Amino acid sequence: MKVGIIHAPRAEKSVIASAVKTIKAHKGEAWEVDRDGPVSAITRRLKGTTLIITLGGDGTFLAGARLAAPRGIPLLGVNLGRLGFLTELDADELEPGLKRFFKGDYRIEERNVLQATLTRNKKNIARVIGLNEAVINRAGEARMVRVEIDVGGQAVGVIDADGVMVATATGSTAYALASGGPILEPTLRDLVLVPMNPFALTVRPIVFPPGQDITLAVVRGPAELRIDGGRRSRSVQAGDRLRCGSHPRPLMVVRFSPPESFYRRLGEKLGWGRPLVPMK
Repeated sequence: MKVGIIHAPRAEKSVIASAVKTIKAHKGEAWEVDRDGPVSAITRRLKGTTLIITLGGDGTFLAGARLAAPRGIPLLGVNLGRLGFLTELDADELEPGLKRFFKGDYRIEERNVLQATLTRNKKNIARVIGLNEAVINRAGEARMVRVEIDVGGQAVGVIDADGVMVATATGSTAYALASGGPILEPTLRDLVLVPMNPFALTVRPIVFPPGQDITLAVVRGPAELRIDGGRRSRSVQAGDRLRCGSHPRPLMVVRFSPPESFYRRLGEKLGWGRPLVPMK
């Protein structure tokens, strides 16, 4: 078994060493790479990899997801950060968790992955994937963007806003939630459209069922495109169109906890359903 380890830039070397040692103890082959290293240095190692482990926070998990999902490689997240909402294990659970994996004592949870294609003058200029969301927002000090929204060939409307995002169920508890979107159970394949500070207060988020593509046509810009909150953005011009849909392959997440643990995690990590004032 070939296992890849993608770690955050400041991940403790002792944790990386512990993961490598455990993998080799189970007669596995391990490779490790910095999350922020050259993409080519990572992709060339993915051939034949049967498991990817991320060591870091949710950002590292998202980076691993974009590599693992299109190649059908299971992903196991280990939290070394503060929140770790997406990850399955904490650092002190890494060794026993890997032992359980090698014994086959785990389950696979499928997560919908977003595929976005940016078109300019009827030509595809970029195709990207993300686990959380695709965001078109105004660039710098520019005024609000105007976006025309189409779903499955049906015109939905035109809105003025600071930006518009299309999020997966996984992403519904991230930037989309902070922007006023609803929480979706993470295994759903629905997509949610979330306007960001819309000019009209009646413009609210919409959840669309699986199988429908959402197209965002920029009528007024300039704007920028970001995937999963990444530091790198792509310039978007008036006339550009972003088509968002589900990637053919879902992300396969390694889980040891039961499916209902998502709701417990909402309370533990995000404070959902926890009364601010205790009963007397």
